[in-house]
Amino acid sequence: MIIKFLHDHSRILLLPFIGIILFGIFYTLSALYYPGGSWHQPEQPGFSIFHNYLCDLLDENAINGELNTGRFFARISLGVLCISLMHLWMMLPALFKGRRINMVVMVVSGISALGVTLFLTSGTHDLIVRIAGVLGTIALVSCYIELWRSGYIMLFFFGLFCLLIFGMNYYIYETGTYRTQLPVIQKITFILILGWMMLLNKKLYQKVREYKRNTMS
Repeated sequence: MIIKFLHDHSRILLLPFIGIILFGIFYTLSALYYPGGSWHQPEQPGFSIFHNYLCDLLDENAINGELNTGRFFARISLGVLCISLMHLWMMLPALFKGRRINMVVMVVSGISALGVTLFLTSGTHDLIVRIAGVLGTIALVSCYIELWRSGYIMLFFFGLFCLLIFGMNYYIYETGTYRTQLPVIQKITFILILGWMMLLNKKLYQKVREYKRNTMS
């Protein structure tokens, strides 16, 4: 039983929180060390919140042609984030009631999406984004179904909003419509999705504490 395991090893519940915080720290360091250049302004100095994509920090060379000295921090942050969120996705079934095939789909697709995302530095960016996007969408929809069934209505609607914004990112990326605004929209989307996942983790933590109180009474 997953919730009993989490009760006995409650420190595991901290991994997603720690991973997201470390991601923010390392990505900030990466941005500070980024030499410069964006697809909108190739000669700009440093990293621009308004013009650079997060993936720009992962490349070996900056867009201005210089060696990207911030890539090590960016790659560390990506690895830490994906691995910590894999733990969250493995623990999520403990948040819901019963055992359904949908939960298996949720866990497998979620972990697979994060595993594929780790290969963003392989030089096949567009392919990785599309594969991870499809797997991630399956994982999110499966999670929304369980949230609705279990009565987590606010998390359900917040998650749907995140999916809507995620879809807007993908539409802009594929069509080029409003492409100049995409770097900002991408960062807002990332913050919203990570915020939603932290709320999922918080709810999971609360459920484990409730389970602990019930077993002790």
